Amino acid sequence: MDLALVKEKAPAEPQLKGIVTRLRSEQGFFLQMLPDGTIGGNKDENSDNTLFNLIPVGLRVVAMQGVKAGLYVAMNAEGFLYTSDVFTAECKFKESVFENYYVIYSSTLYRQHGSGRAWFLGLNKDGIIMKGNRVKKTKPCSHFVPRPIEVCMYKEPSLHELEEKLLKSSRSPTMNSEERARSLERQRRQQQEDESTDREGS
Repeated sequence: MDLALVKEKAPAEPQLKGIVTRLRSEQGFFLQMLPDGTIGGNKDENSDNTLFNLIPVGLRVVAMQGVKAGLYVAMNAEGFLYTSDVFTAECKFKESVFENYYVIYSSTLYRQHGSGRAWFLGLNKDGIIMKGNRVKKTKPCSHFVPRPIEVCMYKEPSLHELEEKLLKSSRSPTMNSEERARSLERQRRQQQEDESTDREGS
């Protein structure tokens, strides 16, 4: 039997050295990913939902994967953070060390039109995720301190095309709590208007 063929068919060995970590924001929240893929902040540092695999996928570029949910953090073309079950270009974040040793994470794919300003991962003072185009690197909302738990070896994530991801997954961007509340309020008002119209028509 051809040994080279056997070696070629063998599953890829873990070869990327990354870390299992918690990311604590300057606002006092730990980044968390709930089992349903919702991203936000949590002050409970012992929660398993605040554990992330930080996997190096380029020079100072990382992928963030929720340990419990198994999903990747991603940012879309509108600056919304969402979770993806496959690894795409939207899941790549540039990791930069800022002043006072805080770390900031920016989308490698999207930035502000015109100015070229980067779009950052951020949690506001209430622990709610922010749109990337509204986060400034000089503000506390974008500052994180990794708290490594252990060093791990990872297999290189298989990069999927965005079009392919959209066909395979219907997972929608995770809206922050404010946007979700506004959306629910709009739905409630629409329902009331519909009910009112039905009563008038009967």
